[in-house]
This record gives sequence, structure tokens and C-alpha cells, in this order.
Amino acid sequence: MLNQTILASLIAFAVCAFLCPVGIPILHRMKFGQEVREDGPREHLKKRGTPTMGGVMIVLAFAVGTAPFLSAFSETLPILLFTVAFAGIGCLDDGLKIRKKQSEGLRPGQKLLMQLIATALFARYLYGRPELHDMLVPFTGDWENGIRFHLGVLFLPWIFLVVLGTDNGVNFTDGLDGLCASVTVAVSVFFAAAAIRAGSTAAPAAGAAIGALLGFLLFNCYPAAVFMGDTGALALGGYAAAMALVLRMPLFLLIVGFVYLAEVVSVMVQVGYFKKTGGKRFFRMAPIHHHFELGGWSETRVVTVFTVVTVLLSSLAWLGLG
Repeated sequence: MLNQTILASLIAFAVCAFLCPVGIPILHRMKFGQEVREDGPREHLKKRGTPTMGGVMIVLAFAVGTAPFLSAFSETLPILLFTVAFAGIGCLDDGLKIRKKQSEGLRPGQKLLMQLIATALFARYLYGRPELHDMLVPFTGDWENGIRFHLGVLFLPWIFLVVLGTDNGVNFTDGLDGLCASVTVAVSVFFAAAAIRAGSTAAPAAGAAIGALLGFLLFNCYPAAVFMGDTGALALGGYAAAMALVLRMPLFLLIVGFVYLAEVVSVMVQVGYFKKTGGKRFFRMAPIHHHFELGGWSETRVVTVFTVVTVLLSSLAWLGLG
């Protein structure tokens, strides 16, 4: 499985590294430029007009990287389909933002409905796999020796919680050049190692994600020549949630995906505090990466620190496998 994972990573990297120089000028000509929040950091105004929807190239590279390892019995196939479904939702959202020339696309209710439909289809697949109905508890051992918590009737609600929470967390993380891609590379390395150790056929999916994101980072690191947009962010959220559920490791996602969790919690705290205090802010700005940015950190410092934290927590999670 190690060789297949490495091969998937190399294929996806090559495809994305080739697609970006071809796709970025096309996005420029189609005027698919990024709209920037008016209430955001002033430094971000210069990003307006940078091509977005680069997530299309990530997803295409991911699909090509996984293609040689797909079969009716492969766990990579449902992960790929779920990732593509969420990429489609993000693509619609990005398209509306571009057409309206504003930073908001789909209405929250519309986006949520689409996410629920896609998640319901994935839940149907998981429900037909009874061996996936439990969760491995961190720091109790591996899949054979560790404690596994069986969810029973809570299994289906749990799927929706994991997917929607992860997807929103990843989406909020996509706010600085290279941040979401860098953090998700670290998360994917952990999932690749865990899948190989478990002998799961989902391992090539993690490998393809690593390769596609590394290829994209060649053009998305500061100063970014292209943004992934919701097309990429929602796709990566769907991918991360699907990997965690297929590997029975959603609780590990709380550790390796701590940055995702911090981002979404910071938004919830900010909104709740703002309403309760009549307009006061708990953070300088949410999501939390903007709090550090407005505190004087450069974009590259925020990205580096958040990525290092993810690498360290991924190492800790690996120890949690015993």
C-alpha cells in the first residue's frame, strides 16, 4: 500500500503542477477574480482580482492521482466521489461570488441543503458498512488492540456532525496565502500513514491529496498567484471528513485538525460575543488567523506557525495509535 500511496502522490503532484500554469491564465481571461471582504485587513485589498476557483485544479489532480487505484471495492472511490460532490457545491458558490462581484455567493441555507444531501448519500454508503460503525479512541491502541466506541443509533447523526463541522472548519481556514493547503498537507500525511498502517485501500486517496496540494502550493504560497476558493476549501473539508470516517478516526481529527477546530470555534465565539455584548468583539477579527494577523504577525508567519502546530499535533496523534 505504501508504493500505491507514493505513486498516487507523485501523479497528483505532476498533474497539479502542470495544470496551474495552464489554468491560471485561463482564470485571468475569464475574469474569475477574488472578491475581498471590505471589513478585512487592509493588506488584503491588494488580493482583489487574484484568480480564484483554483480548487478545480486540486480536485482534477486528486481525481487523476486516485484513478489507477479505483475499483468497486476500493475505499478510495467513495472518498473521491464525496470530495467531488463538495467541490461542486463550492464551485457554485464561487461562481455566484464572481457573477455578483461580492464575497458572498450561495445563501447559507442553500449551501447547507446541498451539503446535507451530499452527506446523506455518503452516510448511506457508510451505513452499509457495519465494520465502519465504531470509532477508535485515541491513546488506547490501534484498530486491533485499542478501544473502539460503537455509536449505535447515533451513527448517522454523528456522520453529519463530523462532515459539517470539518467542512466549515476547513473553509474558514482558507483565508491566507497557502494556509489551508499547508495545514491540509500535514493532516493528509497523518491519514496516509494511518491508512497504510491499517491496510486500508483509502491510503492512495491521502497520497493523492498530498501531491495535489503540494503542486498547488507552488502557486498558492505567498504571494499567491491563485486561490483555491470554496471549490477547493469545501472539497478538502469533504475529503478530510470522509477519510476520518472511513478510517474510523473522527476523534483523531479533533487532534490533527485542531487548526480547523480553532478556526470554526473562533467564529462562533466572535458572533456569540458580538450579539451578547451589543457589538463588542472577543477577537480582533475572526476567523482566528486574522486575529494574529491584525496583531502584527505576517501572513507567512501565521501560515508557518499554524502548519508547525498541525505537524506537531499529527505526531502526537500518531503516538495515540500506540
